[in-house]
Amino acid sequence: MSGSYDDSVGVEVSSDSFWEVGNYKRTVKRIDDGHRLCNDLMNCIHERARIEKGYAQQLTEWAKRWKQLVEKGPQYGTVERAWCAFMSEAEKVSELHLEVKGSLMNEDFEKIKNWQKEAFHKQMMGGFKETKEAEDGFRKAQKPWAKKLKEVEAAKKAYHAACKEEKLAVSRETNSKADPALNPEQLKKLQDKVERSKQDVLKTKEKYEKSLKELDNATPQYMENMEQVFEQCQQFEEKRLRFFREVLLEVQKHLDLSNAASYKNIYRELEQNIKTADAVEDLRWFRANQGPGMSMNWPQFEEWSADLNRTLSRREKKKASDGVTLTGINQTGDQVTQPNKHSSSLSVQSNTVQSVQSSYNPFEDEEDTGSTVSEKEDNKIKNVSSYEKNQSYPTDWSDEESNNPFSSTDANGDTNPFDEDASPAMEVRVRALYDYEGQEQDELSFKAGDELTKMENEDEQGWCKGRLDNGQIGLYPANYVEPIQ
Repeated sequence: MSGSYDDSVGVEVSSDSFWEVGNYKRTVKRIDDGHRLCNDLMNCIHERARIEKGYAQQLTEWAKRWKQLVEKGPQYGTVERAWCAFMSEAEKVSELHLEVKGSLMNEDFEKIKNWQKEAFHKQMMGGFKETKEAEDGFRKAQKPWAKKLKEVEAAKKAYHAACKEEKLAVSRETNSKADPALNPEQLKKLQDKVERSKQDVLKTKEKYEKSLKELDNATPQYMENMEQVFEQCQQFEEKRLRFFREVLLEVQKHLDLSNAASYKNIYRELEQNIKTADAVEDLRWFRANQGPGMSMNWPQFEEWSADLNRTLSRREKKKASDGVTLTGINQTGDQVTQPNKHSSSLSVQSNTVQSVQSSYNPFEDEEDTGSTVSEKEDNKIKNVSSYEKNQSYPTDWSDEESNNPFSSTDANGDTNPFDEDASPAMEVRVRALYDYEGQEQDELSFKAGDELTKMENEDEQGWCKGRLDNGQIGLYPANYVEPIQ
């Protein structure tokens, strides 16, 4: 866009009115602003789409992490299903927000982009065709009137200068009459000057009035032409405003999930899942599967067999095999026929036996009264959010020892397989159940799900020696991993 007309140079703008010369430029600038506002609206929608995508991803990650924790945790039964319903809700809401993101970018963003391309046409020399057309229209409508306005300003300036000169000449003549030293010839010149000044005032006044009248006569046509171009700009702007209103309504519909039937169904289903949680049902299930309702192979009298050269205690039987598998557990008594979420058979590996009796802490060193192993392990266990709900429990019991299943000797004098003097176990691949950050230089650090190699079996303090895939060798808590099947 160019500046004001060449014909309007020297014309002083007396007000901020649209009708003043050059003040139409605000209307022309609105066209360029319209193109920029399209970009602003697209950027606004693009940022909102990124927020929707980020929120959806966070919901998915949250649901995945907590679903694993709840499933591996000690919660069970209908309350567990109600808890997991929140993670299902998050996954479904995440899908809806991804759909919102897709609608914003694929529909609303593209619609604005296409409309902007059709409404604004760029020129080779820069700027937009619509801006140049409006500029040329206003210039053409204003040029004749601006030319006459310039003439009026010139005539007014000449008239005012003549009036000033006349006043000065009259003042000099009056002062000369009181001066006796002034000769008649000089006085005559001053009188002639006054006369000429009066004539100039009359001429400039007449010319000023004439040019002003011509300007008044040209004003209606000037207003009509300017109105015509202005209305064209108004129509162009009206299309943009109406389009923006239409797009904003569509964006609102895409963002408003409260009226979406699928969104309402998510929370209706969530409420139903929560209401199905039954404490009585869960307690009955736990009694039948984990409590007094379980069947038991009560000890019975067994005849001596010549095939056996000695009688093995239950602990020895356990040590003699790779694991003890309990199968064929029949439920008796008043119990509920509810499928166990875990396996119907319980396999207890000989190198992962743990005691869960309240009087025994596998992380506590009974011979140390200071804050060595017990305090260190106390801090490490804080990183675990939930115990493994399918953890193995010891299946043996002997009155020959207190609560420590890892005693160095047994009833028959056999050595402890976890003793340092015992032969090292074969390397076994294990998987981390929880995150662990090594507290000492000789300890390993890993994340839940990482795989490593167990090099030595668990010692009496609950530690194993292992090797990470990067070659680092160190210690780690035995109950933080599980064998890879």
